[in-house]
Amino acid sequence: MLKNKTSNFWKRIVNTINDGLMLIGPDGTIVMVNQAFENLTGYSAAEIVGQPCTLLECDACEKALGEGRHAWCALFAGVHGDMKRCRCMVKKKDGSWLPVLKNASVLKEGGPSPVGVVETLTDISELDRLEEKVDQLSRQIQHEDGFHGLIGQSPEMKRIFSVIKKAAQSDAPVIISGESGTGKELVAQAIHNLGPRSQAPFVQFNCAALNESLCESELFGHAKGAFTGAHRHRMGRFEAAHGGDIFLDEIGDVSAAIQVKLLRVLEAKQVERVGDNTPIDVDVRIITATNQNLQELIYSKNFREDLFFRINVIPIHLPPLRQRTEDIPLLARTFIERLSKKTGKHITGVTSKAMAGLIRYRWPGNVRELKSALDYAFIITEQGLIDTDHLPPNIMAGESTTAQTQAIDLSGGISVDSAEKQALVEALQQTGGNQTKAAKLLGINRVTVWNRMKKYGINVAKVMNT
Repeated sequence: MLKNKTSNFWKRIVNTINDGLMLIGPDGTIVMVNQAFENLTGYSAAEIVGQPCTLLECDACEKALGEGRHAWCALFAGVHGDMKRCRCMVKKKDGSWLPVLKNASVLKEGGPSPVGVVETLTDISELDRLEEKVDQLSRQIQHEDGFHGLIGQSPEMKRIFSVIKKAAQSDAPVIISGESGTGKELVAQAIHNLGPRSQAPFVQFNCAALNESLCESELFGHAKGAFTGAHRHRMGRFEAAHGGDIFLDEIGDVSAAIQVKLLRVLEAKQVERVGDNTPIDVDVRIITATNQNLQELIYSKNFREDLFFRINVIPIHLPPLRQRTEDIPLLARTFIERLSKKTGKHITGVTSKAMAGLIRYRWPGNVRELKSALDYAFIITEQGLIDTDHLPPNIMAGESTTAQTQAIDLSGGISVDSAEKQALVEALQQTGGNQTKAAKLLGINRVTVWNRMKKYGINVAKVMNT
């Protein structure tokens, strides 16, 4: 009696399941789906039933096409047991990709031959978003002081804080300019945190970190088989940022081909994965950053003017630390408090003589270099106050390791570009051509060193022979 009732209510039962359910025949034809499956994939039962399950293009499906196998799918070949669980991507009706956890079980009726397979699909896109949110919160914890991690009381910084608050309420593209180490990433994070998209993803990408092909794959994703090594479908950064904000650092370093694709994203709000011509709708606000002069890059035909106009809607310029020296005592105090908590050392501040040296120094690496100098001081100092002999020697000598002091102080003298080039040459000479050590010496990251070497045509071998 109960069996008959169960049979009568079977459709209602499967439609109460939150996970998508799909029944597949031994020939690979979809026999039945439930309501949750329709909601997840966008396909109605009428559209999907009778179609091959390969229509979903699951990137984890194992096809037994090798010699000696008669079954079209490994599940029916009986070589993997009767249960399969995996994390994969399936293609929805609108062409977008859905991350799912898939469970598959072979159905048998008496004999050894399977009569079908039942699969359940659990949507794990929210899990992906939560993982990204954890990363965001971790970054926020590290920068809990000041205005969303930005520290300063100078008039210029207060004005920037005001602009950030207003920019956050807009969906217009933001471009952040400033030298390396001034806090461009913190500005982007603050805009996201203060805006209406704060509960959605915040995805970061350094455009200078990868070559053109890898950059394209990272930003826009790729289809399985798009190139050698593309064994699975991959969601790009733009898809991952859907509904939220994407931060593209070092935007001046993207290739001409990538610039064209970025322009399409801004104009059409769509992306296409590498190896797939299906457009995917994306709702993303773009925040970019650069330490280069994009106007000069446009003049030299290295950056598209139409893309510049698209991203340069709300410009925010971060001043170098040497132009807001009144913030140095506050920055030093904040970093010392953080380092004291981290190391357990009872270091209470900086002597007046050491502070005078910190204010006199030109800080070519900006706030990042100041933090590195205090990291160094915490290694040398045991307790009490940080004095002049606890800081890197070049800082107390009142001279940066670069020629940037003269570049700022001498009107009509050395240009900033010339000083920047000379600074890098000197740093490479001091470190025996080691780019990582040169970056640390200058208070910048290794990618910036590599970019400047490319920009100024610096050859390490020639530098070491001069």
